[in-house]
Amino acid sequence: MTIKPLIILPDPLLRQVSKPIERVDADLQRLADDMLETMYDAPGIGLAAIQIGVPRRMLVIDVSREGEEKQPLVFLNPEIVASSDERSVYEEGCLSIPDYYAEVERPATVTVKYLDRDGKDQTVEADGLLATCLQHEIDHLNGVLFIDHISRLKRDMVIKKFTKAAKSAKAL
Repeated sequence: MTIKPLIILPDPLLRQVSKPIERVDADLQRLADDMLETMYDAPGIGLAAIQIGVPRRMLVIDVSREGEEKQPLVFLNPEIVASSDERSVYEEGCLSIPDYYAEVERPATVTVKYLDRDGKDQTVEADGLLATCLQHEIDHLNGVLFIDHISRLKRDMVIKKFTKAAKSAKAL
């Protein structure tokens, strides 16, 4: 398994819409393993393939608590097919927007259809942290970032900060 470099805001790749997975093979399963390794190393609880520069509709999640056994999940072509009217608010962060957190309101529960790492059809009804994480990562597959769910003023400040940091890094 290989830890991959993360794509960081303001990289335009983060705004790209990912393409569907057409077949599950050993390369795709290796990518899933690399994504999990990268996510655990970061450390994070979710990672979309686009965040490591691969524009495919694939994400990995593990919302197990520290000290609990790891529960890695792989979602291929995930699609939200239902969401609740009830809302919940979580403080979200993102591996592609390091050290920035903001409260985001999303549906409290979602139903997601997807293929598992073996290419089998699955459906999960999620609530709590898993529901939030799934929505956050599926947003990535559609070129949407969690900062798109906060006020325009806060979002513009975050983008400006990361754009300035990227320019400074290039100057070095």
